[in-house]
This record gives sequence, structure tokens and C-alpha cells, in this order.
Amino acid sequence: MSEALRHFLPFGLEDLPAVLDTPKSAPREALSAGLVAYLKRLGAPQASLEAARRLAHPHSRAAVSGQQAGLLTGPAFTFYKAHSALKLAAEHDTPERPLVPVFWIASQDADTEEIRSVELLDFEERPHTLSLELPPAHPAGRIRFAPYFESVCALIGRFGGLPAIQERLCRAMLGGDWSYSEVFARLMLEFLGPRGLVVLDPMAPELAALFAPALERELENPLASSEAINHTAQEMRRAGLEPGLGRGEGATNLFLEGPDGIRRLLRFAEGQFRDGERSYGRAELQQILRAEPSRLTPAAGLRPVLQDTVLPTAAFVVGPGELRYVAELGGVYGLHGLSLPAVIRRMGATVLEAPIQRILNKYGLDPWAFQADPEGAFKQVLATQDERVQRLCVHLSRVDAEFEALGELLTDPTLARPRHRAQVRIHHELERLKRKLLDAALHQENTTGAQFARLQRHLAPNGPQERAYPFLMYLLKHGEIALERLQQLPATGNHILSLV
Repeated sequence: MSEALRHFLPFGLEDLPAVLDTPKSAPREALSAGLVAYLKRLGAPQASLEAARRLAHPHSRAAVSGQQAGLLTGPAFTFYKAHSALKLAAEHDTPERPLVPVFWIASQDADTEEIRSVELLDFEERPHTLSLELPPAHPAGRIRFAPYFESVCALIGRFGGLPAIQERLCRAMLGGDWSYSEVFARLMLEFLGPRGLVVLDPMAPELAALFAPALERELENPLASSEAINHTAQEMRRAGLEPGLGRGEGATNLFLEGPDGIRRLLRFAEGQFRDGERSYGRAELQQILRAEPSRLTPAAGLRPVLQDTVLPTAAFVVGPGELRYVAELGGVYGLHGLSLPAVIRRMGATVLEAPIQRILNKYGLDPWAFQADPEGAFKQVLATQDERVQRLCVHLSRVDAEFEALGELLTDPTLARPRHRAQVRIHHELERLKRKLLDAALHQENTTGAQFARLQRHLAPNGPQERAYPFLMYLLKHGEIALERLQQLPATGNHILSLV
């Protein structure tokens, strides 16, 4: 983390022990009871239930991460975020001050374009894709999963993989009138719940009312948090940083879900809230909040703060792109009487299967560097091969020139014809060798191109691997060993997860 960014994020990984020793108020008993009820309804494993119960401890703290409810759990970094929270919790947990790993499901997010698609790459390197037609602008917590169940399980069947994992996936998605976010939660619990992961859906009926007090505060002064974000954004620009958030004229940090199920931003002016469809008075929104608390939801500039009004957060695990976004929220935390937790960059991983490991070793390539610039890596290898061919051709030309120079030493006329015949044969053989050398180089270039295409399919199909394929793909192909290897990795830093 840069010094400039650290000014806006005062606590990092190295500060976590001190943050853990700082008291933090939270509705622990109500939170724990709500989570246990929610997790039981989802069929969570015992380890997850026990972790949720430990949140009721008066000194409990939470290591929190989160992500949107992506199809088949979304990109692999979703698992890496959860792993970082689990690992941090395991490293800093004590009986006197439990540290519980919590994964916040962004069920209120209505950007369905980001959660409707998935791509899998099978053992034969054939892509299998699926894009669901989700209702636009609807929160994931309101979308029923049942209409999509057969399509998703058919995708898994076409992909293949281990039958036991296929069965677990489809079983987690089947049964009950699950929402899209609840299916996401059940999949996370199926594979990470046994490690003690607690998932939290803020739209769950068991939990939604816990966030009402913070939402009430926003209704009382609806533009204060937006002004705080814009003020911090100006400070960040002066420090040479590009902020990730900005609030427009009259924009609050609140969304309202309308009777049609569409989530709309609330704007405030002249004492009235407007969502583009109609106007609301503060009293009417307060009434909606009390009767149906899950209909009033936070924008990005309020979501982490809302999270930390209920959770006793000590560590907030985020992705590299989220650091600047969280850095803008210090003023909003202050409005709600909170301090920023220790903000920690998640662990990153590149999964390497045996064929890809062999190709990387052949060319001496670093997988992280390759993902950053696949084209540059390809050009560098081709340049190295071309330089080798050129050096060999130079040596062959020298051999030809040396034999030509030999003629100056052979002054005996009787040796002229034999020397000429030998020179012709040697020149012919040298040219033949050079052609073979160039043909081999062309073949090697084609081979290299094919192998680099394989590398790109696995490591950088459309950006870095961890943002392209779900971690469940590796579970389908390799089984529990993928989870075991993940569990061995540290909480932070970029790592190789070898499945060789």
C-alpha cells in the first residue's frame, strides 16, 4: 500500500493486533441469534453454526470479506477472499476474544449483468459457458433461482468432472424456494462452511432489521454521507490518488426497492426523496423501513459502513481494486460513530495444472507476469528464439567463408577441381542445413504459438485467471485436493496453487 493511500486507510495487516485490542460495540447477541437462524435455514454445517454462536461473546470480533452472488460462486477470487478471512481468523482467534470469519453476500446489488454468466474450461480445454436471463435492476436476494436450476445443472453435466462434486453442487442448488443469493450462500457453505465460514445475507428476514438504526440515521441527514465521500475524494486527488467513488448532485447513499422489484437510487431535494418514479417523505420511508427493512438498501458508499454498524469488524478483507474505494469512506464511518477497521488486501492465487506447469517451465515463465502481459511474454520468447536462429546462421556462413578462404592456400593446380567439388558439396550441405534450421524455427514458432494459446486459455482468457473462472471448476476437475491446497496458502500475498 502506498504512503498516500495509507493516509486514508490508517490500519492495515500489521495493525490488526492493536485493532483487535480496541473495544468495538455491536449488537452481538441479536446478530448471533439471527445468523444462527439464517444458517440453520440454509442447512449450514456445524462448524459454521458454532462460529456464528461465538459472535455472541461480549468481546468477539469479525474478519469480514464479501462479494456479489455470482453464478456458481462467481470468479475464483471470491473463494480467495473467503480464504483470507478464514486464515486471518484462525491466526488471531483466542477463547477470550473470538475472531470469526464472516462473508458478506452483496444480495442487495442489482447489477445482474455481473452475476449472470459463468465460463468453465474442461480437461480437453473446451470452454463451457452459460449466461442466464436475469431480470435487470433486481437485487440478487429477490431473484428466484428455481427457473435456472436445470440450465445450471445441465452446464455442470456437459462439463463433466468428478461425479461426487457434481452431485454436491446440484444438491446445494436444489430444494426450497431459494433466492439467487441463497443458492450462492449454500454453495459457499457446502465447501467452506466446514472450515467455519459464516455467510451473511443482509436481505435475509432473520437479519435485515439489524441494519435499520443505521439506515434511520441516513434518512435523518440523507446528503451528509455523500458530501463526506466527495470531500475525501477531493483530498485524495490532492494527494495524487484517483478516487473510485463520487456522488452526484442530490444523490444519497440509499436505494429503494419499488413495488415492481426494481432497485432505484434515492435523491433528496427540498425535503423530499425521489426515486425517478415518485416522491417520498421521510416519514413514509421510515414506515417502509420498519415494516419491510430489506427494501431500503445502501449504495456502495454506505455498504461497508452499514456492515460495520452491525458486525464487530476488526479486519476487512478487500480486493486490490477496492482499496481506493474503501479509502474514501473514512468520513462516512465518522458520521456513524465508527472507526475504519484494519483494511487488508486479499490473497491472490494462480491455479496451475500439470500441462500448464510444464509449458511455463519450458519457457522459464512466471505465471503472474504472463497474466499481466501475455502478448509481451510471447514476443519475448519469439525474439529469443529468433536471436538463436540468427546466431546459428551466422556460424554457418562463417564455415562457408572459411572454406572459401582455404582456396587461397591451395596453390597446387591439381587440387583446384577437388577443392571446387568439395566447396560445392559443403556449400550445398550448409544451405540444406540452414533451410532445415529455418523450417525447424518456423515449426517451433508454430508450436510456441499453440502453447502460448494454451497458456492464455488457462491463465488469462479475459483478464487474470482468478477473475475468469470459478474455483468450483477446479473442484469439479480435481476434487477436495483443490480445497486442501488452498487451505495451505497464507492469508495475504500472491501465490501459486499447484494441482500438478
